[in-house]
Amino acid sequence: MTEPTPTSVAPKFHLAWFLNFVTDDWSGTWGAGGRDMSGDFYVEMAKDLERACFDYVIIEDKLMVSTAWGGTMESDLKHGVNPKHDPVPLAVLMAQATSRLGVVPTMSTSFYPPFLLARLCATIDHIARGRFGWNIVTSAEDRSAQNFGLDKLYEHDERYAMANEYLELVTALWDSWDADAVVRDRDSGTFADHTKVRTIDFEGQYYRSRGPLNTVRPPQGHPVLCQAGASPPGRAFAARFADTIIATANTPERMKEFRDDIRARLLEQGRKPDDTKVLFLIAPILGDTVAEAEAKKLRWMSDPLFIELVLTTMGSITEIDFSQFDLDQPLPPVTTNGERGFLEAFAKRAEGKTLRQAVTDDGMGGANDFVGTPETVADKMAAFMAEVGGDGFLITSPEKKLNRRYVTEVTDGLVPELQRRGLVRSAYTHEQFRDNLLDF
Repeated sequence: MTEPTPTSVAPKFHLAWFLNFVTDDWSGTWGAGGRDMSGDFYVEMAKDLERACFDYVIIEDKLMVSTAWGGTMESDLKHGVNPKHDPVPLAVLMAQATSRLGVVPTMSTSFYPPFLLARLCATIDHIARGRFGWNIVTSAEDRSAQNFGLDKLYEHDERYAMANEYLELVTALWDSWDADAVVRDRDSGTFADHTKVRTIDFEGQYYRSRGPLNTVRPPQGHPVLCQAGASPPGRAFAARFADTIIATANTPERMKEFRDDIRARLLEQGRKPDDTKVLFLIAPILGDTVAEAEAKKLRWMSDPLFIELVLTTMGSITEIDFSQFDLDQPLPPVTTNGERGFLEAFAKRAEGKTLRQAVTDDGMGGANDFVGTPETVADKMAAFMAEVGGDGFLITSPEKKLNRRYVTEVTDGLVPELQRRGLVRSAYTHEQFRDNLLDF
């Protein structure tokens, strides 16, 4: 991995967390053993993240059990990859337990009717008092499509064409109420001024809706929009709509290249480059000494079960059967109608490596070389941001290693070190999610 230049000054940057609503570290020493799927663990985690002044937590989702690995559900179910709960109710619980943390569940444009999703987002933004976000996905798996009466998904680029129209519709529905439409005039007995609520009469190629939304305009106007597309259509979509972007890259050069491209696309859309925050996925591994952290990484990632788990997970995302490939040979050229940007990013990270090395070096995190003490990992995060220019990191745990110990190592070990250096916030400035996201 190319080391960033140590002499440049790092900007202040944002922190968020990426997780799945699955059972926590059920096979490890520090997890709850998979006994409790009530969401209590994640609600407590949300409180920890707010105490550490994270901008937001994103909850990923899939709508199927994958058969990509070997053509059966065995590996998916064995490793607990896709058995998961719906992220939206969990986001509500997290919002109720916190007062500043942004909550961002994943919902698919391929399977939610636009009116239903617009109404749901508006409702939860009110419940969360302006702290709700939506992670926009088009879904990438034929197995998901088959759960909704389709034989297979639309082609990758058409899914993005549909998503663009979908966002035009849902934003029009949110805008069907003016911000001051609710007047609560007791003298005239008027709750809402009918001249400030209007139909949208949307007629598109893929969607139609009369409107208006029968839910009051969200506190933020539009919930914060998050997106992770790395392919050219995905980047164009994100530049048009997203307030924050999930990105995977394993060197500062590739991070900078991605962020610079997004910022140029924002200008083309008539937006300001700082309107969208690009957060890069990392999976820090922390110890009291560098040697301890390195030993932990080696122990976790050299485990054959870990390698199978990672490749099963990647197969469920890309619909590629990684069991067919020799672990000790380079990844051969592959294509997909699934998450194409994710596959291309992994293929870049795997260049010059065997498949086994690509997994043990990076796992699913994209940049898994953040290994050491809180001080040395903070050094590296600062150096990366200095070279990339911003905007922050989206922390995740190595696969199936999310437990109370891991969360505490980050929130009570790494984050205080970053705060001491003035690299991340030590307090929230605003009450609403988007305002905090745009604070710097």
